[in-house]
Amino acid sequence: MITVKDLDEYNQYFHQKTIHPLVAVGELSRADLRLFEPTDFGMYCVVLMDEDFGELQKNGKSIRYKAGTLFSLRPGQVVSMNLDYTVRPRGWMLAFRPELLEKTGLGRDFYMFNFFSSDTVEAVELSDTERGVILNCFATILAELNTPTDYLSDQLIRLGIGQLLSYFKRFHERQFSEAKGHGATLVQEMDIMVDNYLSSGLPAQKGQPTVSWCAEQFNLSPNYFGDLVRKELHTTAQDYLQEKIISAAKRLLLDTDMSVSEVAEELGFSYANHFSRMFAKRTGVSPLKFRKTAGSKGSD
Repeated sequence: MITVKDLDEYNQYFHQKTIHPLVAVGELSRADLRLFEPTDFGMYCVVLMDEDFGELQKNGKSIRYKAGTLFSLRPGQVVSMNLDYTVRPRGWMLAFRPELLEKTGLGRDFYMFNFFSSDTVEAVELSDTERGVILNCFATILAELNTPTDYLSDQLIRLGIGQLLSYFKRFHERQFSEAKGHGATLVQEMDIMVDNYLSSGLPAQKGQPTVSWCAEQFNLSPNYFGDLVRKELHTTAQDYLQEKIISAAKRLLLDTDMSVSEVAEELGFSYANHFSRMFAKRTGVSPLKFRKTAGSKGSD
C-alpha cells in the first residue's frame, strides 16, 4: 500500500507542479498508472469517474460505479483500481489536506458533508445536468488555483470546495432518497434485525445492540447510520435502540414470570439497577410497578 505524504507527492502522479500546499486538482487522463495502486492519500478527496476503466475498490470492497459518478475519500481510506487497460482513465480528482479546515468557515460547516463518513459501496450517479454542475465546480477550483495569488485566494478556494461539497451532498441525498423503498427498507430491516437479536438470548452473552453494531450490519459507518435513522425516524439511533429494548422488556415483564434481575440480564444489562433506571426514565414507572399495573389492567 502507498501512503501519500503531501501535495508534492500527489501532484507527481499527475505530472504537474504544486500550486497550493493544501489543495490540488488532478485530471485522471494525465495520471501515472501508479495512482491506481492501493493508496491512502491521507487527505479528503472527491473523484469524478467520467469513464468506466476498471474495478474500483475502497478499503478492499468493490464500489459500484459507471461513467459519470462521484465518490469521496477520507484520510485513512485505501482506494485502488483493477484497471481495464483497453480503456483510458477519464475524470477529475480534488484532494485537500485536513489542515485546510482549521479555523475556517469550511471547517465549521464540514459536519454537513457526512458522505465522507459513509462506507456504502455505491458511487453517486449523476444526470447530465448534475455532471455539468460538478465539472463547473472542478473548473472553478482549478481556475482559482491557477490565478495569481492575492489576499482573497484562500477564501475563494475554500468557497469553491464548499460549493462542490454542497452539490455532492445534494446529489448524494437525492440518490438515496429516490432509491426504491430505501427509507422503508432500512426501517423494516432494522426493526426485524433488532427484534430478532433481542429475542435470541444473545444480549445476555454479547451485550445490548449498539449503534456501531447496527451500522456494521448495514455496512455503514456509525455516523452515517445515525444520520439515516434521524432522517427516517426523526430520532437518534441511540434513542431508537433504547425504545426497542424497553419494548422487549415490557413483553418479558408481561408474558413471563422472570424477575426484574432476570429480565435485565436477558436484555444485556450488567446491573439490574441500570435497567430499572432506564425503564423508569422511559416509561415513568419502575419495572415492578409496570408489571403490576399493566397486569391488573389486562385481567379487568
